[in-house]
Amino acid sequence: MGDSLVSVLRQLRSGYPNRPAAFPQSVILCGVRDVRDYRIVLSNQDIVTGGSAFNIKAESLRLGNFSREDIHELFMQHTRETGQVFDESCFPVIWSATEGQPWLVNAIGREVTYKMRENRDRSVRITPEMIDRAIENIIYRRDTHIDILIDKLKEERVRRVIQPMLANSDNADDNLIPTDDIQYVEDMGLIKRERGKSIRISNNIYREIIPRELTWSTQEMMTQEPLWYMNPDNSINMEKLLLDFQQFFRQNADSWIGSFDYAEAGPQLLLQAFLQRVVNGGGYIDREYGLGRRRTDLLIRKPLTDGYGGPVQRIVLELKIRRGAMETVIAEGLEQTFAYMDLCGSVDEGHLIIFDRSGERTWDERIWHECRSFAGRDIMVWGM
Repeated sequence: MGDSLVSVLRQLRSGYPNRPAAFPQSVILCGVRDVRDYRIVLSNQDIVTGGSAFNIKAESLRLGNFSREDIHELFMQHTRETGQVFDESCFPVIWSATEGQPWLVNAIGREVTYKMRENRDRSVRITPEMIDRAIENIIYRRDTHIDILIDKLKEERVRRVIQPMLANSDNADDNLIPTDDIQYVEDMGLIKRERGKSIRISNNIYREIIPRELTWSTQEMMTQEPLWYMNPDNSINMEKLLLDFQQFFRQNADSWIGSFDYAEAGPQLLLQAFLQRVVNGGGYIDREYGLGRRRTDLLIRKPLTDGYGGPVQRIVLELKIRRGAMETVIAEGLEQTFAYMDLCGSVDEGHLIIFDRSGERTWDERIWHECRSFAGRDIMVWGM
């Protein structure tokens, strides 16, 4: 907390005894975090300890997210005013992407109805594919809200919470996150805590943004082109892609992972950067990760035709860090991969990727792949 905020605090303290005659009865301070997190910083950059400077605070209130009904009503206002219709299947997509975060909900609405020029024709019916495209545009453009979120990822308090989630850590030491740090990141809206459940990223857009932005410069430095991995029918040749990634990982893992701010999640982030570089050619990656999951689930969706409503290639990837005997890890991973394929429905192929970070084996021993079967489905297993 700098001099300006200290000055405001002193004025509040000075006027407090005179309320309500010569001073406001109450004052609302509105910001992106709880005032209890502010600490006074001296001119030599030392932090004054001993609790928050805002010990006259009566209560902290958090503006809540929209409900599903709120989102529906908000978009129906646009329909009533303009006559433009939203397909009902749009609303589950918007909810899944935002979970009601107000800025994100409004940004999607503005993007899909105004920024996407073809949809300014109010006779155009808004479809789920258009919502997906709007979300991708918002993420790629890095609007102000997104830019602030990206900047917060650089803070050490945020890293201590987010890194074990990205790494899917089950290490007890990694999961001993300071309570104040968890509360701080929750107040920012980055994570959610629900009774009886593990901490998770607040919504799918944030879940998408975090790994993408942590590896943005890495993606830009890669030379791989999407066309290298496209089949004649515009689908992704995943076997060719993963064979190339194995070689890329072998040559670059040590130097590139060491440069990541979130190094503990390095293998998962590096693969996601490689995939994003390719999928940016016209597809989407849905991601699932969090504390205690022991894996990262990825669903690649690649439209095979231009326009909306055409066929879509769907590929599941399960990312795991080897902990224990390889056959045990494979057995657990096959079951988890199949379960995620079953959850996603109508999946074309599944891949289980296992990163061996023990340092006990040579690269020739760590790099391999083979086809396994589980519950009647073929799953490619990749060692790295």
